[in-house]
Amino acid sequence: MRKVAIVTGGTSGIGKATALCLKDAGYTVYEFSRRAEGVEGLRHVSADITDEAAVRAAVAQVMEEAGQIDVLVNNAGFGISGAVEFTDTAEAKRLFDVNFFGMVRMNRAVLPLMRQQGYGRIVNLSSVAAPIAIPFQAYYSAGKAAVNAYTAALANEVRPFGITVCAVQPGDIKTGFTAAREKLTVGDDVYEGRISRSVGRMEHDEQTGMDPAAAGRFIARIAQKKTVAPIYTIGFTYKLFTFLVRILPGRLLNWLVGLLYAS
Repeated sequence: MRKVAIVTGGTSGIGKATALCLKDAGYTVYEFSRRAEGVEGLRHVSADITDEAAVRAAVAQVMEEAGQIDVLVNNAGFGISGAVEFTDTAEAKRLFDVNFFGMVRMNRAVLPLMRQQGYGRIVNLSSVAAPIAIPFQAYYSAGKAAVNAYTAALANEVRPFGITVCAVQPGDIKTGFTAAREKLTVGDDVYEGRISRSVGRMEHDEQTGMDPAAAGRFIARIAQKKTVAPIYTIGFTYKLFTFLVRILPGRLLNWLVGLLYAS
C-alpha cells in the first residue's frame, strides 16, 4: 500500500515544496489549507486548523479514503512583527492559535490513529527564531520555542507506541511568508525607527534566503528517516548559528542579536 502523508499549509511555500517531494517519493499526500483550491497532484482538503471540529473531520476524511496516516507535517503558520509594548494581546493569541495550537489540534487528531497502527511520524515546523529570539518578532519566536519544547516532550510520551516526533528549524526562506507577515508599526516613532529597520533587515534576509524547494527536500527526507533526533536545523549557516547558541554566554549572544535586529 502507498504510504499516506498530511501536510498542513501545503498550498504554498515550504509546505507545498514538502508535499510535492513526498508525492515524488511515492506518498499519497493530502494537503490541508483554508484555500478553496489545492495543488495539482495533491489531494486537497479545505480545513481551518484553528477549528477543532474541522480538523477532526478532515483527518476522518483521510482515514476514510486512505485507511492510514503514516506522516503528518505541521507546517501551517504565519508571522507578526512589532514591539511587544504596542502589540495587542489578541494578536499574539491569534498567532499562537495557528502556529502552536493548530499543530496541537492536528496532533491530537492523528495520535490515536497512529497509536492503533503502531507507527507514525510527526514533523513539527519550528524556526531558528526559536533558539535565537528575534526582537520585534517576540511572539513568533516564543511560539516556535514552544513548538520545540512541546516536540521534545511529546516524542518521549509516544515513543513506546512506535510514533516518532521531531521538529525542523528553517532559517530565512524565500517564500510568500514575508509578504504575508502582519507588520504592526505602531510605536515606531517612540522606538526611533528601530521596528521598521529590524523588520526591513529580516525581510531582506528572507527574500535573499534559501529556495523553498531545498527546504522541502530536507523536511521530506526527515519525514522518511527510520529514526529521528528531536530537532533538526536546515542549512550549514543556521546549524552554525544554533551551535553558537549552545556555546556562547547568553549575554554575549543576546547582544549580538540586538546589534543585528534591534539597533
